[in-house]
Amino acid sequence: MPRLLLCAAITALLAAPAAFAADHAELTIYHADSDALFSGTAQGTLDAGNALVHETRTVDVEAGNHQIRIGGLPAALEPEAVAVGFGSGPAVDVVGQRVVLANATSNGALDTAIGSRVSVQTGEAAAGGGGWNGVLLGASDNGLVIRSDDGKVHFVHRYSVVTLPNDITGGSSLLLDVASKSSGRRDAKLTYLASGLGWRAAYKATLAEGGSCRMQFDLQASIANRSGRDYEGATVKLVAGQPNLGNRGMRMYSLPSVTATAAAAAPMPTQAPLGDYRSFTLPAAVNLPDGTVTLTPLYRPRELSCQREYLVEDGGRGFPPRPNTNDYGAQDYRDRAIASNLSFKAPEAMPAGTLRAWTQDSAGAPALLGEGGVADTPKGQRVSVQLGQSFELRASRERTAFHVDAKAHTMSESYRITLTNGGDSLRTVTVREHPDRWREWKLTSSSTKPAKQTPQLLEFDVPVPAHGRAVLDYAVRYTWTAADM
Repeated sequence: MPRLLLCAAITALLAAPAAFAADHAELTIYHADSDALFSGTAQGTLDAGNALVHETRTVDVEAGNHQIRIGGLPAALEPEAVAVGFGSGPAVDVVGQRVVLANATSNGALDTAIGSRVSVQTGEAAAGGGGWNGVLLGASDNGLVIRSDDGKVHFVHRYSVVTLPNDITGGSSLLLDVASKSSGRRDAKLTYLASGLGWRAAYKATLAEGGSCRMQFDLQASIANRSGRDYEGATVKLVAGQPNLGNRGMRMYSLPSVTATAAAAAPMPTQAPLGDYRSFTLPAAVNLPDGTVTLTPLYRPRELSCQREYLVEDGGRGFPPRPNTNDYGAQDYRDRAIASNLSFKAPEAMPAGTLRAWTQDSAGAPALLGEGGVADTPKGQRVSVQLGQSFELRASRERTAFHVDAKAHTMSESYRITLTNGGDSLRTVTVREHPDRWREWKLTSSSTKPAKQTPQLLEFDVPVPAHGRAVLDYAVRYTWTAADM
């Protein structure tokens, strides 16, 4: 350890009492979109998720000016968003504070133990060598700084074992410069913002067998803790919506693999509006160990009606600045796969998350049909999730006619969509077309009446028989004025 660094460590930490274990913690955890936060890899996890934490630490305060160390804070702590107060009782003034980030060094739990009493065994201890018992003042890759029981300070360069207090955990530390008129044990109330904590909804739809679409629907919250510390017996509030919090780009931190923990089914969380968002307060205290993903119900499971949709879509979503009379632009294709969707009406307010649809295979075992994202959806609104692409259904599209009459300021275009079904049952395919050559157009003919028509959309529902085919023909005519050209 360089001499200046050694002196700085001794000066700053020589008389820094450590905080005792954390009391009850309250976490407000915000929605997170990062897949890495919920996966088995630590890559990118500290750059994702946000939580606001309130917790109380019991500390020993001495009369006069001194320093207090509070350890065991999250590795992904936001240094500029930490507030400390001592509440009622004799005044304790915080005259300065600094955060020692767990990622600033490679010493892990040793950094957290600074200011605590440790036992250090040297490399020769197994052969009758010695060691020291005392307060850990500093730690680096080069060695340890120990104040032994006789008051002397030692720099230990070679050591084999360091025994830490039972309550030492990894993470960041908060160093407080305080001024107090009296000594005693006080409660320090902490509020801080940390990343590496986040939640999203996890929806499970189990489709029933039979002709009609029915499903068993489970709505759960998936809570990830990759913050670098455990939270035990915490009160948790989950916020649905997208507040602008941002991420601070913390350095990487090595974390264990994710494990899944099933939570009790009842009672259910209580909901409340929270500004422009919605909060879900969990009904009981929960444990959120570091490196885990915890599942807890948002609502009770229920049975819902649903719809299976098969969709093929083409055309632009906007219009050119002037009529597009060029002969090119036909969007023909052959044997295109058709999207397989699951849709239903939201039974409750549904936070953003992932829906997984399940069925049973021929042996009666659960089989995954597919999964897709669900956006924040108010109660009663339609939800549509693309599960994948149908194996049995195909679509082909060809332009059958195109004509421009420049003098009359008109243009006509016709298409034929051919749908084939290799399955054993009839399927209705939704064909979405977007006439996009100009904003003024009308449908002049169609072999199937459109189910929906808007200024930017033609939608047809076409039944396709089992082991058969169906053909959709339609034509549109565009009109414009001389000024439009």
